[in-house]
Amino acid sequence: MKRTIVITLVLTLVLSLANIDIVKASTTKFTLWTFIQQHARFYEVMTEKWNALNPDRQIALEATVLPYDDMHNKLQIAVQSGVGAPDICDVEVSRFPNMLMGQPQLAALNEAFEPYVDNIVESRLGIYSKDGKFYGAPTHVGATVAFYYTDILEDAGVDYRTIKTWDDFAEAGRKLKAVHPDKFMGVAETSAAWTVTALLAQQGSDLVSPDDQPQINTPEMLRAVTLMQDFVKEGIMTTCPDGQPDTEGGKGFVNQGNAACIIMPLWFMSRFVDEIPDMKGKIAIAPVPVFEEGMPRSLGLGGTGTVVTLTASDPELAAEWLAFAKLSEEGNRMIWEDLGFDPCNTALWTDTEMTHNPDNRYIQYFLSNPFDVLNEVKDEIMLVRSSSISPTINNYLTTTMLNELFEDMLDPAEVIEEAQSMIESQIF
Repeated sequence: MKRTIVITLVLTLVLSLANIDIVKASTTKFTLWTFIQQHARFYEVMTEKWNALNPDRQIALEATVLPYDDMHNKLQIAVQSGVGAPDICDVEVSRFPNMLMGQPQLAALNEAFEPYVDNIVESRLGIYSKDGKFYGAPTHVGATVAFYYTDILEDAGVDYRTIKTWDDFAEAGRKLKAVHPDKFMGVAETSAAWTVTALLAQQGSDLVSPDDQPQINTPEMLRAVTLMQDFVKEGIMTTCPDGQPDTEGGKGFVNQGNAACIIMPLWFMSRFVDEIPDMKGKIAIAPVPVFEEGMPRSLGLGGTGTVVTLTASDPELAAEWLAFAKLSEEGNRMIWEDLGFDPCNTALWTDTEMTHNPDNRYIQYFLSNPFDVLNEVKDEIMLVRSSSISPTINNYLTTTMLNELFEDMLDPAEVIEEAQSMIESQIF
């Protein structure tokens, strides 16, 4: 009897060791590059979740965080040479067009994405696509919204919910100035183009034409920048330290209560919660004002598309993991709860257990629910066209054109005409 027990235990131990070897043998190692530490943490969490659900397809992820420019430059060289590329990599949206030039050296992700695409905001897949093929997984919608500082608006007798148009915005700004002469209704950015781009999208325009030409000297641009310059002249808007809210100087400017409204993508929620704690319970989120009611009130701005390179050790498995991590309901729940980003999977936007969770730190911080706003503008989130000429355009706008308009107060028509000419000379 004892001998039988011993033999049974030995066999059990042998089989257990064999199973361990089988699991080890089925583990696929992937390298991943990113330029954001929080993304690396998120990917590690999603790898743990994947492994729990897929015991026979285990993944060992080695995530490396590199400086922004270093990572993108190394990736570009590696995919072009076919040597040294990671299996998976984050690519910031403004750098993504470079990855799609010629024949992309990236794996097409359509098959892996297929189970999720019906619930993903179409425009966020579009910016990482070419010729009908998906090459990048989006991280968030980046829906542009208005963040209102309600305390000073209430002092002026203004209810932020009544601000629908830019005329309403201007009237609110005049009431604010009467009560708080040292405060401003909004910010005219000089080192970023958040508001300008939103104003173009409302008019159905963009910085890049459908045939990849710069669109700067246009009636829509003139209308946008003239409105903003007029607001600066009247004291309704102002420039801020470092040129925009998403900078150290800009966040300090916001934290001091200098502006009643900040036009930014929803991912700016994380900046409020993590870096502007004094504003907790004082900020409401609402759709962006428009020139005329009926115009689209939002667009997706910013973003990171995650790619699988052609030299990946197992491109099919990498694509399936990536789709799970960034497109599935489970992955998008983590994108919201961990990163504080507006998830691309719209199936979650009506999941009240998540969207109205009283323990969520983002829900606790803001006076209005971000998902209520998302659902309101769901069909109005415009696509920003991104191409190989986008970096040149953005660089000129944020180093020259916007400063000439909102700091130097030069004539808008002349400024945008000169901008068009200068950008074309740099591109062609």
